[in-house]
Amino acid sequence: TVMDDYETLISTTDVELLKKAWRNEKGAPEILQFEDALVKRIQEQIQLMEENVEEFTHISIDPLTVSLYHMDLNITQFLLRSYLRIRLLKVDIIYYSTSLVLDSIFGRIYKQNFNCTDAMDIHLQSSVLTKLPENYQSILKQSLMSEEDDMGTQIIFATFLILF
Repeated sequence: TVMDDYETLISTTDVELLKKAWRNEKGAPEILQFEDALVKRIQEQIQLMEENVEEFTHISIDPLTVSLYHMDLNITQFLLRSYLRIRLLKVDIIYYSTSLVLDSIFGRIYKQNFNCTDAMDIHLQSSVLTKLPENYQSILKQSLMSEEDDMGTQIIFATFLILF
Protein backbone atom coordinates (compact mmCIF):
# COMPACT_ATOMS: atom_id res chain seq x y z
CA THR A 1 0.00 0.00 0.00
CA VAL A 2 0.93 3.64 -0.18
CA MET A 3 1.49 3.88 3.58
CA ASP A 4 3.89 0.92 3.51
CA ASP A 5 5.81 2.44 0.61
CA TYR A 6 6.11 5.70 2.47
CA GLU A 7 7.23 4.02 5.70
CA THR A 8 9.89 2.13 3.75
CA LEU A 9 10.95 5.38 2.15
CA ILE A 10 11.26 7.13 5.50
CA SER A 11 13.24 4.27 7.02
CA THR A 12 15.95 4.56 4.35
CA THR A 13 18.97 6.63 5.21
CA ASP A 14 19.24 8.68 2.02
CA VAL A 15 17.96 11.79 3.78
CA GLU A 16 20.54 11.27 6.52
CA LEU A 17 23.25 10.77 3.88
CA LEU A 18 22.13 13.97 2.15
CA LYS A 19 22.20 15.81 5.47
CA LYS A 20 25.76 14.56 6.03
CA ALA A 21 26.81 15.54 2.49
CA TRP A 22 25.24 18.99 2.98
CA ARG A 23 27.09 19.54 6.28
CA ASN A 24 30.38 18.33 4.80
CA GLU A 25 29.99 20.53 1.73
CA LYS A 26 29.05 23.51 3.85
CA GLY A 27 32.06 23.05 6.14
CA ALA A 28 34.70 22.23 3.53
CA PRO A 29 36.66 25.09 1.97
CA GLU A 30 36.96 23.25 -1.35
CA ILE A 31 34.28 21.68 -3.51
CA LEU A 32 33.82 18.02 -2.63
CA GLN A 33 32.94 15.03 -4.81
CA PHE A 34 29.39 15.38 -6.13
CA GLU A 35 27.01 12.77 -4.71
CA ASP A 36 25.29 12.09 -8.04
CA ALA A 37 23.65 8.77 -7.17
CA LEU A 38 22.41 10.13 -3.84
CA VAL A 39 20.95 13.25 -5.46
CA LYS A 40 19.12 11.14 -8.05
CA ARG A 41 17.69 8.87 -5.36
CA ILE A 42 16.60 11.88 -3.30
CA GLN A 43 14.90 13.42 -6.35
CA GLU A 44 13.02 10.17 -6.91
CA GLN A 45 12.05 10.08 -3.24
CA ILE A 46 10.82 13.68 -3.39
CA GLN A 47 8.68 12.85 -6.40
CA LEU A 48 7.23 9.82 -4.61
CA MET A 49 6.60 11.88 -1.47
CA GLU A 50 4.80 14.56 -3.50
CA GLU A 51 2.60 11.92 -5.11
CA ASN A 52 1.85 10.41 -1.69
CA VAL A 53 0.93 13.76 -0.13
CA GLU A 54 -1.34 14.51 -3.07
CA GLU A 55 -2.98 11.08 -2.84
CA PHE A 56 -3.41 11.39 0.94
CA THR A 57 -5.13 14.72 0.45
CA HIS A 58 -7.57 13.24 -2.09
CA ILE A 59 -8.49 10.16 -0.03
CA SER A 60 -9.16 12.26 3.06
CA ILE A 61 -6.52 10.94 5.43
CA ASP A 62 -6.22 12.78 8.74
CA PRO A 63 -5.04 16.38 8.04
CA LEU A 64 -2.41 16.12 10.79
CA THR A 65 -0.88 13.06 9.13
CA VAL A 66 -0.88 14.78 5.75
CA SER A 67 0.71 17.83 7.36
CA LEU A 68 3.48 15.69 8.88
CA TYR A 69 4.18 14.02 5.53
CA HIS A 70 4.22 17.43 3.88
CA MET A 71 6.63 18.73 6.53
CA ASP A 72 8.94 15.77 5.86
CA LEU A 73 8.77 16.55 2.15
CA ASN A 74 9.65 20.21 2.78
CA ILE A 75 12.65 19.24 4.92
CA THR A 76 13.97 16.90 2.23
CA GLN A 77 13.49 19.54 -0.48
CA PHE A 78 15.25 22.12 1.71
CA LEU A 79 18.23 19.82 2.22
CA LEU A 80 18.54 19.08 -1.49
CA ARG A 81 18.23 22.75 -2.48
CA SER A 82 20.74 23.78 0.18
CA TYR A 83 23.23 21.12 -0.89
CA LEU A 84 23.00 22.17 -4.54
CA ARG A 85 23.13 25.90 -3.73
CA ILE A 86 26.29 25.52 -1.66
CA ARG A 87 27.95 23.65 -4.52
CA LEU A 88 26.89 26.33 -7.02
CA LEU A 89 28.21 29.05 -4.72
CA LYS A 90 31.57 27.28 -4.51
CA VAL A 91 31.70 26.90 -8.29
CA ASP A 92 31.01 30.65 -8.64
CA ILE A 93 33.74 31.48 -6.13
CA ILE A 94 36.24 29.16 -7.84
CA TYR A 95 35.39 30.59 -11.27
CA TYR A 96 35.74 34.17 -10.04
CA SER A 97 39.05 33.58 -8.26
CA THR A 98 40.40 31.61 -11.23
CA SER A 99 39.46 34.39 -13.63
CA LEU A 100 41.29 36.92 -11.41
CA VAL A 101 44.40 34.74 -11.39
CA LEU A 102 44.23 34.22 -15.16
CA ASP A 103 43.81 37.96 -15.74
CA SER A 104 46.92 38.53 -13.65
CA ILE A 105 48.87 35.83 -15.49
CA PHE A 106 47.78 37.06 -18.94
CA GLY A 107 48.69 40.61 -17.92
CA ARG A 108 52.21 39.52 -16.95
CA ILE A 109 52.57 37.38 -20.08
CA TYR A 110 51.44 40.28 -22.25
CA LYS A 111 53.93 42.62 -20.57
CA GLN A 112 56.77 40.09 -20.91
CA ASN A 113 55.82 39.42 -24.51
CA PHE A 114 55.71 43.14 -25.27
CA ASN A 115 59.16 43.68 -23.66
CA CYS A 116 60.60 40.71 -25.55
CA THR A 117 59.14 41.94 -28.83
CA ASP A 118 60.63 45.40 -28.30
CA ALA A 119 64.06 43.93 -27.49
CA MET A 120 63.88 41.66 -30.55
CA ASP A 121 62.81 44.59 -32.73
CA ILE A 122 65.74 46.73 -31.58
CA HIS A 123 68.19 43.84 -32.04
CA LEU A 124 66.94 42.96 -35.53
CA GLN A 125 66.88 46.60 -36.62
CA SER A 126 70.46 47.21 -35.50
CA SER A 127 72.03 43.92 -36.55
CA VAL A 128 70.18 42.71 -39.64
CA LEU A 129 67.51 44.95 -41.14
CA THR A 130 69.70 48.04 -41.55
CA LYS A 131 71.99 45.97 -43.80
CA LEU A 132 69.13 44.92 -46.13
CA PRO A 133 67.73 46.94 -49.03
CA GLU A 134 65.20 49.60 -48.00
CA ASN A 135 62.18 47.59 -49.27
CA TYR A 136 62.99 44.75 -46.86
CA GLN A 137 63.68 46.62 -43.62
CA SER A 138 60.39 45.80 -41.89
CA ILE A 139 59.99 43.16 -39.21
CA LEU A 140 56.31 42.59 -39.93
CA LYS A 141 56.23 42.74 -43.76
CA GLN A 142 58.18 40.71 -46.28
CA SER A 143 58.53 43.84 -48.38
CA LEU A 144 57.10 47.35 -48.41
CA MET A 145 54.82 46.24 -51.26
CA SER A 146 52.92 43.98 -48.86
CA GLU A 147 49.70 45.63 -47.75
CA GLU A 148 49.26 43.63 -44.54
CA ASP A 149 51.64 42.37 -41.89
CA ASP A 150 52.55 38.93 -43.20
CA MET A 151 55.61 37.99 -41.14
CA GLY A 152 54.19 37.66 -37.62
CA THR A 153 51.77 35.14 -36.27
CA GLN A 154 49.27 35.75 -33.53
CA ILE A 155 49.54 33.45 -30.52
CA ILE A 156 46.30 31.94 -29.28
CA PHE A 157 46.94 31.73 -25.54
CA ALA A 158 44.16 29.24 -24.86
CA THR A 159 45.93 26.75 -27.13
CA PHE A 160 49.56 27.25 -26.16
CA LEU A 161 49.49 28.43 -22.55
CA ILE A 162 50.56 25.87 -19.96
CA LEU A 163 50.00 26.81 -16.32
CA PHE A 164 52.03 25.19 -13.57
